[in-house]
Amino acid sequence: MIVASQMLLWVAVIVLGVLVAALARQVGILHERIAPAGALTLHQNVKVGEVPTPLELRTIDGGSITVGGKREGRSQLVFFAAPDCPVCKSLLPVLRTSARDEADWLEVVLAGDGDERAYRAMLDAQQIAGIPLVLSEALGRSFGVSKLPYAVLIDEAGRLASLGLVNSREHLESLFEAKERGVASIQDFLSRRNGGA
Repeated sequence: MIVASQMLLWVAVIVLGVLVAALARQVGILHERIAPAGALTLHQNVKVGEVPTPLELRTIDGGSITVGGKREGRSQLVFFAAPDCPVCKSLLPVLRTSARDEADWLEVVLAGDGDERAYRAMLDAQQIAGIPLVLSEALGRSFGVSKLPYAVLIDEAGRLASLGLVNSREHLESLFEAKERGVASIQDFLSRRNGGA
């Protein structure tokens, strides 16, 4: 009786092992089929490769900054956020880290429109320092920003390198990857690589 129960137990373990191996294989196949998701490009007024008109804007600290235009060896990331946007708040630490880690080639600008006090409170709560913040409805309209958080990457020559809705660190980093590969978006790169399929 004990021998029979142990044999049944061993059969069950072997069957379970085969099922786990089959499941792992299916997960691997699914992982290969799912393409990485980049920033979602919405129907926007501007296209990658265009040169937007540089805008001279006032920061909330009283300084001024030019968004767009040529820069010597540096790109510019404009990150649109709002104090009442929970996804924006979750991405601000990522933005702060990117500004620090990519400082040799990237200038980060935080943008929005609305109540300056609410933006200052958001910066204080998120411990954001050293990243200029501009409040300009015209800036958002010029890039066709309709949903937040949204980011625009402008290359050294003043051309739009990539842009889109960013809901995660992966989406934000996909803008950098798209610029590096010279494509509008990661989805564009994958469709070109797969022959437009």
